[in-house]
Amino acid sequence: MSIPAHLQEDIRCCVCANSDKNQFDLLYQKENFAVVTCNHCSFQFIPPYYRKKIEYTQYKNEEVTKAVRQGNNWIKIQRHKLRLNWIKKFKPSGSLFDLGAGWGHFMLAAKEEGYSIYGIEIAEQPYRYCVDDLKLPVEHIDFFKMDPSKKFDVITLWDVLEHIDKADEFVAKIAELTAPGGYLILQVPQIDSFFAKRHKDQWKMMGLDHVNYFGKSTIKRLLERHGFEVEAYKSSFEIKLFIMYTLLPLVKRLKKKNSKAVTNGTISAADRQNYFNRFTKRPKWQLKLFVWIHNRIYNTLSNLNIGEEMMVAARKK
Repeated sequence: MSIPAHLQEDIRCCVCANSDKNQFDLLYQKENFAVVTCNHCSFQFIPPYYRKKIEYTQYKNEEVTKAVRQGNNWIKIQRHKLRLNWIKKFKPSGSLFDLGAGWGHFMLAAKEEGYSIYGIEIAEQPYRYCVDDLKLPVEHIDFFKMDPSKKFDVITLWDVLEHIDKADEFVAKIAELTAPGGYLILQVPQIDSFFAKRHKDQWKMMGLDHVNYFGKSTIKRLLERHGFEVEAYKSSFEIKLFIMYTLLPLVKRLKKKNSKAVTNGTISAADRQNYFNRFTKRPKWQLKLFVWIHNRIYNTLSNLNIGEEMMVAARKK
């Protein structure tokens, strides 16, 4: 289906650079956003018409920070060590730049594993938590203004690229900061996953805050355009996200005995974090058992290619 005229405003594919307004089709029209597809490379994205409504600099408030402070950092670090076990297969040591550091727990885990760490976070509350609470070397600066002479052995992007307008320019800057032979390790929601194909426009990963929907072929094409060679993909099923975004809404619906009474949109980020906190406030031996079970479930699902997200390891040529 051809796209309406208003959605053609500044439309451009960040994967193949197609800007022919007649070469895009409307895939889904939702209440407050639409998803289009590029006819040249099949990349799916939310057009710029809707992107101007998105603001990330203050997307976490003090209430969320309070909930994060009450959380169990030990169990959060264990989750990230699964990621680091995979990264070590490609680059077991060196300088690591976490772009979009969030609450900093991945950086904390990377520091424990011996990497020399550095990070950037644009949202004020997570940035302050990283610096004030975790004492991490995180800066609150414009990524595009970073000194190009800085080079890193590993650059990581955890659930970042799906949020980025003009993702090709973003990846180009990443390539500039990656040392020759260094690695870009990223995770994004996977539009060609089993879950995405099954749920289509009802997929919980689809929404106005996620403007880019990558599959294996489109992420590969984007990275190759900027001097990276994809070496591996890994399916990722985030159990923490399952607890916060699937289990919590289900529990609330069951309590109210009315499936229409509560939707994901009515549950705040602080609610989700507090629910996760309650889930993990157990004796240490129970948490260790939970981590042991969690890791085996995660690795099994990953080996079976069952997950809603994909991790990608790409080497700078």
